[in-house]
Amino acid sequence: MTPIRYQTFAIGLAAALTVVLACATLSFAQQDSSKVLRLPMRTVGPNTLDPAKGSTTYDNMACSQIYETLLEPSYTNPNELKPLLLDTLPTSTFDDQGRKVWRFKLREDAFFHDNPCFPGGKGRRVTTEDVFYSWKRLADQRGSGGKNWWLMADTIVGFDEYKAMQDQAATFDYDAPVEGLRKSSDSEFEVVLSQPVYRFLWILQMFQTSIVPREAVEHYNADGRDLFSANPVGTGPYMLREWRPKQSLVVVRNPNYREAFYPADGWSQDDIERGLAEPAGRRLPLVDRLEFSMYVEDNPLWLNFENQILGYIELPYDFFEKAFNPRTRRIDRNLARRGVTYIVEPQLDFIFRQFNMEDELVGGYTPERIALRRAIILAIDLEEFNRSFYAGLCTVYDGPIPPGLDGYPEGGRVPSVPRGPNLELAREMLAKAGYPNGQGLPPIRFATSRSDFNARQTAMLKRQLERVGIRIEEITLDFPDLIAQVNRRELPFFGFAWSSDYPDAENNLALFYAPNASPGSNHANYSRPEYDALYEQARLMDPGPERTAMYERMRDMLLADAPFVGSLARNRYFMINPHMKNAKPTQRFWSWFKFLDTDQTR
Repeated sequence: MTPIRYQTFAIGLAAALTVVLACATLSFAQQDSSKVLRLPMRTVGPNTLDPAKGSTTYDNMACSQIYETLLEPSYTNPNELKPLLLDTLPTSTFDDQGRKVWRFKLREDAFFHDNPCFPGGKGRRVTTEDVFYSWKRLADQRGSGGKNWWLMADTIVGFDEYKAMQDQAATFDYDAPVEGLRKSSDSEFEVVLSQPVYRFLWILQMFQTSIVPREAVEHYNADGRDLFSANPVGTGPYMLREWRPKQSLVVVRNPNYREAFYPADGWSQDDIERGLAEPAGRRLPLVDRLEFSMYVEDNPLWLNFENQILGYIELPYDFFEKAFNPRTRRIDRNLARRGVTYIVEPQLDFIFRQFNMEDELVGGYTPERIALRRAIILAIDLEEFNRSFYAGLCTVYDGPIPPGLDGYPEGGRVPSVPRGPNLELAREMLAKAGYPNGQGLPPIRFATSRSDFNARQTAMLKRQLERVGIRIEEITLDFPDLIAQVNRRELPFFGFAWSSDYPDAENNLALFYAPNASPGSNHANYSRPEYDALYEQARLMDPGPERTAMYERMRDMLLADAPFVGSLARNRYFMINPHMKNAKPTQRFWSWFKFLDTDQTR
């Protein structure tokens, strides 16, 4: 989601805040001798602890400690899927109508957390009905908002028809059958796909498809309340102890967590040399309590890492020169002497600025409207943004498909589409749009989340656009408010980012598929029938040259219609303090904290 940084305080105030944060955090640790890891969460943290309603990185980060999905990426190789709530990986066949059928078997030892919603407060075993119920929640427009329905749409036989029927009903009937969801037993079921969608299994590792118990939702949401969002009941290795919205979140070990073990196989030679394979076979989770603090600024984040309060951080780019020599990119000697290590992970990032294609000023598909958007794109210098705000560590590229995925253009460039800055061509496009030198063009409302980092980026955006006569009116919103207004299609131009949910460009191309329009993932509200037809065809295909060629055609359609300005992909530097063990940080999935350990003597 949107990359956010926060206002930089003077060093004295930052140091004072550090002491406050440190004392507040240590107070938890002093309660007992349990193993405690203190970790950062950027921005104001999660908006909800209900996976069916979640969408942001921070929702994901929090929910993934408490809930579990059927599958999860491997800690040793995130491009591989492993069973989580399943006994084994699912198998597939085809029925007599040629439809793909996936067969699933749940673990017998997966139980929900103990909670008052259950008789006697004792958590029960996860069943087939829980899986079906959790997926049906994504279709419940009134109950969960329907923002994540796009994950299941056009996928399972009869599921779309079920949703349409429930949308018209007075109350949502969770007991009504879905043809393609077939229960074999309490622990076995089949899913019949309406189309052999390649991404289907990857959807089942996304936190929005986490399995939740019906009793908990109905208990906490009785009488029209929405208390389940703050009273999570899952199967995960941790349970919620405390959530102070915008401040902190504490989870503690689930005392009844099943037997699950640290991975023994699949480690690379580099991982082995770093000692990551040494805990093989140890029972998970390895830490008793995780304490997340929300960081609204970078100074206290960095200082708390320096003071070894935090186990790790995603290094803010403004602090790169504090941790590394900017020329050699070698870690600072003092940090290395203290035992600080780091990992660099290329992100499957699509950092961009997006137009609302339904907006009266910047939206639309006429040559004039496209020319206006092209003028904005051509006036913007992404390399300057990269140098100024990301220490030159990002990859600048054309299109929505990040490096490492099929459809990424060679060298990051699509030669047929000029990239900014090209001020002369920008002025030509502006004149073609009917606004020579910007005459008659009203200020364009541009929205971003509230932070010093974003304020400085917006100042640069203003300066770059003013060179050709384009003015913007800055709108600054808290992140939840930004998301809400984008979902309501109220903003014409806004800053956003997307980290791919799974390693396939289809996930990024889905951001422009018309049925996914806001409040779904298509926040540009882009709609082009030719694009949709290609997407619907490509999503059924296995990887290969033919599918890659279709991805490239879709990519080039988007570049021609210009619904966004982009793109950048981050190379993320994760800094790790010596007391945090087994660390292989990633943003690809967020259930990896259960593999961490801490040496509290360090």
